Amino acid sequence: MAEDFHKPTKFPGKIFESFVGGIDPAESSRIAHETAMALLARVRVDPDPDVVERLVVYTDEHGIDTIAELWSRATPRSLPGALWRIYLLRLMIREDPHESSFLFQRGSEIIGTIDPVVAGASMPTGPDEIITLADQILRGIFDGDFAVALERAAAFCRVSAAGSASVADDSDAAEPARSATLTTRALRLSTVADELSSCAKLWRHESLD
Repeated sequence: MAEDFHKPTKFPGKIFESFVGGIDPAESSRIAHETAMALLARVRVDPDPDVVERLVVYTDEHGIDTIAELWSRATPRSLPGALWRIYLLRLMIREDPHESSFLFQRGSEIIGTIDPVVAGASMPTGPDEIITLADQILRGIFDGDFAVALERAAAFCRVSAAGSASVADDSDAAEPARSATLTTRALRLSTVADELSSCAKLWRHESLD
């Protein structure tokens, strides 16, 4: 990612909208995969609640710079790529839970699929509920069914993308800049949803590395 992060890192929505994954040189790719596999394997073998909780709140206390350095440029359909996207989504939610919950709630009302149920947020979904959802999904990466956690995150992205697109349509005439921002967010969320769904399938086939 292009910006330099400081501790604790603030995470304005524009960073999410502009985020694009990339491919590191071979050594960086190796480190990304090895650290992701080592962390996940160690915690999931013995998911001590205190350790899991520290991993969930790590970026709240230390910022995202260390995680970004390790995983942000991993390919999307890989273990480090999946972990990066989960942390990224949680940070997006926590930086603006009011906007995140509003878009998710709107999406839940119009999407017409089971994604709101799969995501697992309480209804109606307010700021507290959306923060709880983000924490539950990240916690599930370490002490639950990994594929289910990825599918919940993908469902959240699809619902939020639908809400973002709907609000963008509503804002098009009166607030064109907001409409453009939300359209970009909807597209990015849709892309991340597809990437996380693919990761869940690969995990179930023991092919996510």
